[in-house]
Amino acid sequence: MSNNIADTLDQVARKQGDCVGLIEARSGRRLTFSELSTASTAYARYLQENEVRAGDRVMLMVKPSADFICLTFALFKIGAPVILIDPGMGYANLLRCIEGVKPRFLIGIPQAILFAKLFRRPFGTVRRTFCCGFSGGLLGPDICRHKESGQQEFSVYEPGPDDLAAIIFTTGSTGSPKGVRFEHGIFAAQLRLVRDYYGISAKDVDQPAFPLFALFSAALGACAVIPDMNPSKPAMVDPSKFIASIEHYGVSYSFGSPAIWNVVSRYCLENKIVLKSLKKVLMAGAPVPGELLERVSAILPDDAVIYTPYGATESLPIVSIEGSEILQSTWKKSREGKGTCVGRALPGIEVRVIRSSDGPLPDYRQVEELAPGEIGEIIVRGDVVTRAYENNEKETRLAKIHDAQTFWHRMSDTGYFDDKGRLWFCGRKAHRVITPERILYTIPCEAIVNEHPDVFRSALVGIAAAENPGLQEPVMIIELRKQSGRSESDILREVRELAGKSDVTRDIQIFLTHPAFPVDIRHNAKIFREKLALWAAGQVQRP
Repeated sequence: MSNNIADTLDQVARKQGDCVGLIEARSGRRLTFSELSTASTAYARYLQENEVRAGDRVMLMVKPSADFICLTFALFKIGAPVILIDPGMGYANLLRCIEGVKPRFLIGIPQAILFAKLFRRPFGTVRRTFCCGFSGGLLGPDICRHKESGQQEFSVYEPGPDDLAAIIFTTGSTGSPKGVRFEHGIFAAQLRLVRDYYGISAKDVDQPAFPLFALFSAALGACAVIPDMNPSKPAMVDPSKFIASIEHYGVSYSFGSPAIWNVVSRYCLENKIVLKSLKKVLMAGAPVPGELLERVSAILPDDAVIYTPYGATESLPIVSIEGSEILQSTWKKSREGKGTCVGRALPGIEVRVIRSSDGPLPDYRQVEELAPGEIGEIIVRGDVVTRAYENNEKETRLAKIHDAQTFWHRMSDTGYFDDKGRLWFCGRKAHRVITPERILYTIPCEAIVNEHPDVFRSALVGIAAAENPGLQEPVMIIELRKQSGRSESDILREVRELAGKSDVTRDIQIFLTHPAFPVDIRHNAKIFREKLALWAAGQVQRP
């Protein structure tokens, strides 16, 4: 397999060119694999003719569409790193990220071009812009007019092992978003894992809720259906539209956050819908509760499989487990405060748990590995693990541990291995609450109070301890179910009693309610506990 997945797309087009490779659910537009290959080549040639060269960074600000996929493949064919930033992260973060990566070219919809003109400083390194969409000539010619002339041969860029393919930004769930450097070899390794472990092939029809995953589908010869939804707001998905495209196009495989499947599964159950064509569902981005797995299982055929892969923007996928194993073996323990079982390492991936440290660990000889059952910091090594953050040496030093000729990535998560070699996730390292007595971890503690029927979700945070500001006092914040109808004081009293009965949560004395938790924009599932901690500190009355 080539290290450039754009080359893999061209190989697929030669074998199954007349097969449909991409469908836009909103417009109904269909492209065969030959048309995808031709359009991406035409874009690549046009951009080359307009001075885009290998190594030139190109900011791509185009909505999920066939053009987004073809343009991304075109940039891979040139060898020009594509910069992808989720606009839902907010203007301040967005502008800071753009300025930090210094793009030389911008390809964007008319609104993005106007945005760049309005905020000139962050786009100061951009030499030329290309408009993707009709703007009446005000913002330059529409690049989409140049996607039909790709019949001539085109020499696809052959990347070396260190050649940059993309910069993709993290959600910023534990701080400012960071640009992750993806070499071409990372995408190739991810493609191999998706193909071999999850068994995705040309027989599949994929509906990815995260647009970039359509690249993998196309490169594997699987038709990709781009759903009619805003990927920046997955919890706001219209379930009727998401389901309609699954049923209409016979989707067999779909990847999305728990927030999406929460909405879709409830709608299906209410309307007695079974998604008969769907054989594989992947849920990732946040811990997946057992009751969601039960609901999704109920709307799928008996032979369908649910996977809950674990990873991060910097390393995905690295660990996986089937939903059936969770429901049969681990979910009961999760409800008792043991954490969330995320499964076993994927082939070729090494995962270890070490003693947690908040500072840099430059050399693996400084690391203390922990025994099964001991909670610590999760680290990973493998060919899907990225090497560095863009223009952020400080964060790179914090995140990587050198080990001879290789390195480990620190996931910034806590967890442990059980006696069966399965990894259990206990929450973000930055979110652990260090009290005078012990360390409390978010996922185990929150599982206890989430058992209350009126609790929608909860968040453990720490505030400065009154007697020792160097340590923390735990605070449990609760978001109530909207249909509860009961008084907050009664619910809080019952939650406090529930927490007091468990060894996991018996030390927590402060309980608060919050109207709506702040969550990440990519998955709408990761809770911004830092914001809640500041809010909680203002709510707690000190003597």
